Amino acid sequence: MADAPRLRADAATIRAAALAAVAPAPLVARRLSVADGRLTLDGGPLIDLEAVDRIVVLGAGKAAAGLAAGVIGVLGPPRLARHRVTGLVSVPAGCTCDAGPVKVRATRPAGVNLPTADVVAATREIVDMVANLGPRDLAIAVVTGGGSALLEAPRESVPLAAMIALTERLAAAGADIATLNAARRDLSAVKGGGLARACAAGRLLVLVLSDVIGDDLAVIASGPCMPDASTSPAGNWTTPRGCRVDHVLLGTNATAVEAAAHAARDLGYRVTVRHAVPGGDTQAAAEAVGRRLAAEALAAAGAGPLAIIEGGEATVLVPANHGVGGRNQQTVLAAIDAVRGSAAAWPADVLLASIGTDGEDGPTNAAGAVADADVVTAITAAGSDVPRALARCDAYPLLAAAGGLVVTGPTGTNVADVRLVLVRV
Repeated sequence: MADAPRLRADAATIRAAALAAVAPAPLVARRLSVADGRLTLDGGPLIDLEAVDRIVVLGAGKAAAGLAAGVIGVLGPPRLARHRVTGLVSVPAGCTCDAGPVKVRATRPAGVNLPTADVVAATREIVDMVANLGPRDLAIAVVTGGGSALLEAPRESVPLAAMIALTERLAAAGADIATLNAARRDLSAVKGGGLARACAAGRLLVLVLSDVIGDDLAVIASGPCMPDASTSPAGNWTTPRGCRVDHVLLGTNATAVEAAAHAARDLGYRVTVRHAVPGGDTQAAAEAVGRRLAAEALAAAGAGPLAIIEGGEATVLVPANHGVGGRNQQTVLAAIDAVRGSAAAWPADVLLASIGTDGEDGPTNAAGAVADADVVTAITAAGSDVPRALARCDAYPLLAAAGGLVVTGPTGTNVADVRLVLVRV
């Protein structure tokens, strides 16, 4: 019979593989290169750098600094000097890194996914940079999950406070990212293609790391370089100012899930992979996701080694009198509650985890949570009121006391969530 420490170690190995697969700088290096004076994508010609004067790298998101650093590494010192490379990216605290001549600015605190005055100031600088380029210049935008709160220019009639209040109300009501970003686009001068329309360069290359299930480019970071989606869903278009825009999707939730599955197979598990699709079960309410995974975990007990690995992003309806937690913690606590409600003991050979790839789960310091026999035993021994914690979205203190939190710190990437059910004899 497997013990909890072994299952935890396996889960940590699988999680690390998922995160490594979507580490932004290596992603850039795997897809882009410079050869014979051209910037290439997957070995094929993309942009003739010999025809380019200046290059500006700009953007926003939790992985923006890493993507910018990857671009700088691909260009290399001679190109950096020749093209007078500069730029600015807006990131959360904890997601900074050295990107050479590209300034990396932490414009909001970790765990607070809302725009700030610093975000607005950085956005103004970014818009000014692209607006002052010329037809022989190249702008490279790095657009990643979290970018909606990190790249913001409210329309003149919209106070920043009003935009923040609307976002908070929608999030508390369980709105998914597509709904949130649709509302943000209506209030912003930079989202929904606003950044691209401001760009006076001849070319705008947009490098995207997706945190959106389905990878809709108009939804990721609220589509700052996208036209109307019905015009060009692939994101290849020419702006009214004559700037040619091309989007390149570098990595997705599926990238992380496939890497996790590969790591699980290397550990000896039979693997079932479940990729998220828009509107599917993996995007349901956290309580429903937790109950479903609990049923699968109970059914699989004793049948190991087996790993069920899925991507997704659950939603949470937050009550007015709420506690502290996040969607992944709520998912895991719902699974624990479902097993306890079935009068079954948590199987000693089963672990269940739900992790945010960005290292953030709600306004907490946890990336997510894990349930195993040790965690459930601790919850039972403490006499914790699990149904009340679920009803109040107050999973964090209960799971913290039971040793069920997963804390990674900000990861510098973001491709939504990865969930695991591990069964090992």
